Amino acid sequence: MSGPRIVVGMSGGVDSSVAALLLRDAGAEVIGLFMQNWAEDDAAGDCRAEDDRRDAVAVCGRLGLPIRFRDFSREYWDGVFRHFIDEYAAGRTPNPDVLCNREIKFKHFLGAARELGAEAIATGHYARIDCIDGRHRLLRARDRGKDQSYFLHQLGQAQLAATRFPLGELDKGEVRRIAAAAGLPTAAKKDSTGICFIGERDFRSFLAQYLPARPGEMRTPDGTSVGTHPGVFYFTLGQREGLHIGGVRGRPQAPWFVVGKDLARNLLYVDQGHESPWLQSTTLHSEAAHWIAGAPPAARFACTAQTRYRQAEEACEVEVRDDGSLQVRFARPQRAVTPGQSVVLYDADACLGGAVIAATDAPAIAPDHAWSPAA
Repeated sequence: MSGPRIVVGMSGGVDSSVAALLLRDAGAEVIGLFMQNWAEDDAAGDCRAEDDRRDAVAVCGRLGLPIRFRDFSREYWDGVFRHFIDEYAAGRTPNPDVLCNREIKFKHFLGAARELGAEAIATGHYARIDCIDGRHRLLRARDRGKDQSYFLHQLGQAQLAATRFPLGELDKGEVRRIAAAAGLPTAAKKDSTGICFIGERDFRSFLAQYLPARPGEMRTPDGTSVGTHPGVFYFTLGQREGLHIGGVRGRPQAPWFVVGKDLARNLLYVDQGHESPWLQSTTLHSEAAHWIAGAPPAARFACTAQTRYRQAEEACEVEVRDDGSLQVRFARPQRAVTPGQSVVLYDADACLGGAVIAATDAPAIAPDHAWSPAA
């Protein structure tokens, strides 16, 4: 008697390859599915999607698995990319991987798998799922350095019930060893980084195709002009790269960082020092939160949080507002907490949920006169 039918999202990388292998060896009836999420054109010609497709086909051939193909590029454009551009145009820094998981991989992909008669879907994400008293939990991966629960915090009970994460108990080195031992062509393939549809392209050049350059002035918080920028929406809080600020009279030879943006006046504010006081905050306010369990654990509770991927956990106190938004107070100051990114909450290894960051209590930069963040 065959095991459950499971459709594995085959990305053409080593992680999804090993996920399919493990499920096959566990007795499941495995079908591979390759998703095209971006319409190839000259603007994204080096996304390597065709290479990934060939690798996915080669892996399924090696494993003796059927493979199917689905084009979700229209769904990606409508459900992810429009929001991505709108957020940058508003001066915020979105996280498209979170939206892609919610809107594409665990919505349209899940729907396609059900059309194929699957009982569940599986991906190569590093995360775990368990079920206690009928309630599913999203847990961090055993390999904390590869844990991807941050990007999965928008999943709900129905999605978790229909999902498998075969790599949740493994570390990356073991995954590559399993792939090599099985002769998979992706065993030594380099991990993809950044946003998949951009590939190895320069991010600013890519964004400029949708948000044309609008040069403006770079200033310090005290109002001193130190250069020009190509467009405030190309930069994010805490960013060092791409500022191209030379020697400034009366200033030390120290790195500069983005500490603020004035979209209305097209000003980019910069300061020296990785730990600039203009980047520090202890409280953030969010948009309405999503809860893995369907509801928050309490109206007020203590937990840990991350405001960016691979950040160390930080102790905090959470207050859930009447409109579902959050106020999160940290035990110690946080650097460069960025509107548009996500705050994700944890109770030990269990991901509780999260929300998009709307604002923080970092010092505001007065537009027309100098003042100190300590004032």
